[in-house]
Amino acid sequence: MRRLPRYSLTETNSVAPRRWARSPHRCRMRSKPITFLLASLMLAAAIAPAGAQQPPTQPLAGDAARASNPRLADLMEAAQLRHIKLWFAGKAANWKLAGYQTRQIKARLQEAASLYQSLAVNDVTTMAKPLDAVAAAIAAEDSKAFVKAYGELTAGCNSCHESVKLGFIVLQTPTVNPISDQNFAPAKKK
Repeated sequence: MRRLPRYSLTETNSVAPRRWARSPHRCRMRSKPITFLLASLMLAAAIAPAGAQQPPTQPLAGDAARASNPRLADLMEAAQLRHIKLWFAGKAANWKLAGYQTRQIKARLQEAASLYQSLAVNDVTTMAKPLDAVAAAIAAEDSKAFVKAYGELTAGCNSCHESVKLGFIVLQTPTVNPISDQNFAPAKKK
């Protein structure tokens, strides 16, 4: 059977188990972490209202619209990635994937034109003819026509960059496939 501790008066005249009575400092040592915790909580409570008293800053006019719209550079980088994928899909004669990439490039350019009215409309619409040539080569499944149309598309991209004073951004036909986790060969029919 377990023995219950005997109680006795300590130096502080409180009733405590006898084992605590042996060391009067023991009670004070146990109270230090509790005191520290209480002091920390009071400090945190005092600091929290100070931060809450500051009024929230209101977004400036147009900031919300800019925050919800992708940056033009991000749209163009997405189009550039599609441009690369288009090349490797066309070279592998994966016409379904090439058609998909062409539609994605067209969608990014249309999105850029609708979100950024500062772009000259003719800069974006000049890309329609090269994209249509690429789409026609894909529909005909003509590799030679695809290579020619892809070159025209690339030249159109560079011409557009020049017209908006970004001529230092020069696209070219990819020489190395940076997308090693995608197989560009057409899917085998089952």
